[in-house]
Amino acid sequence: MKIDQSSADISDLDALVMAQDEIIQDMLVEIAKVYETEVDIQGPHTANTLLVTPTPVAFESVPPCSLDAGMRAVLANSNHPAARSVLAAQHLLSWGSNPVEGNTQSSIAALISVLTLMGPEGPIPAPDVRLGLVYMRPDSYYPMHLHDADETYAIIAGQALWTAGDDIRMRGVGSMIHHPSMMPHAFRTGAEGFIAIWRWSGDINTHSYTFTEHLEADLLA
Repeated sequence: MKIDQSSADISDLDALVMAQDEIIQDMLVEIAKVYETEVDIQGPHTANTLLVTPTPVAFESVPPCSLDAGMRAVLANSNHPAARSVLAAQHLLSWGSNPVEGNTQSSIAALISVLTLMGPEGPIPAPDVRLGLVYMRPDSYYPMHLHDADETYAIIAGQALWTAGDDIRMRGVGSMIHHPSMMPHAFRTGAEGFIAIWRWSGDINTHSYTFTEHLEADLLA
């Protein structure tokens, strides 16, 4: 019996696409679970938006970003379900797209890598919320900054000394930190760095993102 090679190739491609889609969907479900438990009503709203909004783009294999090794290392050391799902999907994630990069000095932008998953510009479209992942390099300090949006971080791997207004303490896996609109916040990492999920709600414009007037002193700290 002769097998149509082109049909076989198409079948293999379909199977690959389905497998990749399942990996991404598993990750989105685990991320949604994190925000379903948030006290702020915008957390469950963001989780529901993530689950019910169709994903119009295909997540395909991409070359590893320059910080891939560090990301994989900190994810591998975490038992958080979302961290495991992100690690499984790492080869499909286009890290590096930062919606506020235009408001950030290049030396500061180099400390982090951002993956936007949902927002007005996509890839999963949402007009009133933004959501994604952020990785921060080991032994780094991201200085005090603020923005109009309400924001909640959920750390899924690693840890950092976190400043949220007057609250300064170590935050690790499982920590959820809420920044109300215009609350100054900053983070300092140790030997691992960290990966967190972040979400924005309220006024989610990017032009208000700014560093405080003490930026120079913060950078020297």
